[in-house]
Amino acid sequence: MKCMVAGGFASRKARHGIVLAVALLAVAGWGGDGKAEDPGPSAQSGAYQGPCALAAARDGKTLYVANADARQVAWIALPGGGIVRRVSLPAEPTGLALTADGARLIVTCAAPKSQVIVLHAGSGEQIMSMAAGHTATGPAVSPDGTRLYVCNRFDNDVSVVDLSAGKEVARVPAVREPIAAAVTPDGQTVLVANHLPNARTDDAFRGDVSPVITVIDAGTLRTSAIELPHGANGVRSVRVAPDGRHALVTHLLSNFQKIPFRVDMGWINTNVVSVIDLRRRVVLSTIGMDEQDLGAANPWDVTWTADGKTICVSLAGAHELCVIGAAELLSDSARRTMSPMMGVWPIYPTLGSSMWRRIALPGKGPRGLAAAGPYVYVAEYFSDTVAVVDPQAAADGRSFPGTLALGPAPRWTPERRGEFLFHDATICYQQWQSCASCHPEGRVDGLNWDLMNDGAGNPKNTKSMLWSHRTPPAMAEGVRMSAEEAVRSGIRHVLFSERPEHEAAAIDAYLKSLRPVPSPRLVDGRLSPAAERGRRLFESARVGCAACHPAPLFTDLRSHNVGSRGPNESSERFDTPTLVEVWRTAPYLHDGRYTTVKELLVEGKHALRRVDPPLEEQEIDDLVEYVLSL
Repeated sequence: MKCMVAGGFASRKARHGIVLAVALLAVAGWGGDGKAEDPGPSAQSGAYQGPCALAAARDGKTLYVANADARQVAWIALPGGGIVRRVSLPAEPTGLALTADGARLIVTCAAPKSQVIVLHAGSGEQIMSMAAGHTATGPAVSPDGTRLYVCNRFDNDVSVVDLSAGKEVARVPAVREPIAAAVTPDGQTVLVANHLPNARTDDAFRGDVSPVITVIDAGTLRTSAIELPHGANGVRSVRVAPDGRHALVTHLLSNFQKIPFRVDMGWINTNVVSVIDLRRRVVLSTIGMDEQDLGAANPWDVTWTADGKTICVSLAGAHELCVIGAAELLSDSARRTMSPMMGVWPIYPTLGSSMWRRIALPGKGPRGLAAAGPYVYVAEYFSDTVAVVDPQAAADGRSFPGTLALGPAPRWTPERRGEFLFHDATICYQQWQSCASCHPEGRVDGLNWDLMNDGAGNPKNTKSMLWSHRTPPAMAEGVRMSAEEAVRSGIRHVLFSERPEHEAAAIDAYLKSLRPVPSPRLVDGRLSPAAERGRRLFESARVGCAACHPAPLFTDLRSHNVGSRGPNESSERFDTPTLVEVWRTAPYLHDGRYTTVKELLVEGKHALRRVDPPLEEQEIDDLVEYVLSL
């Protein structure tokens, strides 16, 4: 089997238009013993692989690739790059982890009832399979190989697994969408990155709005929290330094309390890494990766090189790898000059003096990272490739990233092209952000934004894009009468760009292809007894929720006055949102004043003002259970 190794380094000048020569080298793929091995089922021509996560053997001879779309793990022999094995999985793989001895490969397979598959790292044979929660991801193994920690993203908790017994021994609560985990070298502490903030966002709320890092004591399983800076959101990765003194967290830092009338210099979103002091358990600094006229959109994964001297971050929206010395990142100079100052302009104290070196990658959509020897490997989701980078040499212009192909070059459907464009920050002015910056996976960032389409001083909660084309209008006050209009307006007024019509049409196709994720409240795909009781209340004439939220869209496509108008609102009537997937779209109401559906019903008396007799506590709980099951 053959693959292509391609050069693709671009200096800063090259990013602004100078084209560098690209060297191509075809090499044969061989197994670790020098003999060609059976690669197993080949990638179907034209089918997507979707590499999302990587793991590298400590000896640098094997790279493991989780292919989300193909539902496979691929074994790649290094350094040649030949695919020697593919192992099919029961569901989409979301994360990989190797035990410290390198003998076992652990794969999280996401589903409403997820599975964790343990494979022999050499042969690929399945050793065991274990149940996990809703949308398992972010596996992390204790240094002694006895425990596994798995993030159950939509159950908002973490499975603690005894690997010797092959069973879950505990569930530890997280906060909101735990998405990644890391264990300290001494095995005593587990860090869990929560993807989104879980707070009110209305003007009356004066607290911080940010996700937290859940800290689990491995001995007692008690938890504490480390708050990220105000405005943080879209957390993707957490990694612990080899010496165990610090951890790094990739995320966005959003200037959501300012009117987004410009995008340059990080006025809307900056792209950062937060440094956590693990001894004091505080955020030591938050370091931006953006340059004065070039955003570093959508940081995804972060890792140290094998020697621990260099830190690398994949920029999923900019299609680059950011590289910095570990000592530089931890320096006072980085903290003073590269920390975003939210709420002011310019955003950075000293723009244009970034210590990061940015390496243009040959593929598109970089996500997971793995380091082995002098190289860092980068999963390029939309290209179905893995980039091979010598970070120091590439940053100095002495070498070019190579490419390992996982199958035939993908042929994009309109939906796939739209998915790419939705996540592509290069269509934004100075590539500061992508559509996915505010709508991760087409859903919500948990923030309010004061867009200028309905006046100033009246911020609105970010709406999910799920079913947006089926449930017009697209904005809370109906200022965009259709999702198609909103997509084109977003390109012009949020990305500050002019793009061809066929790109907007492709984004439409992608958004129309989104499908609801089954609620974590369902029991074997069905309503629980409590939710069934709640359904009857929801549909009853006494409560009347179904009058404005009729099935199957759970919206009447009309606007209503529900008593939520703020002092600066231009209208007292607001669009009735669909309740499908409402379980993942907090906070609630157009201004984000309630963090739970129960608060909305009890404190806000939403739809319950005229209920006679008033609902009892159990009836309210049943009604909430049904709504959260949709």
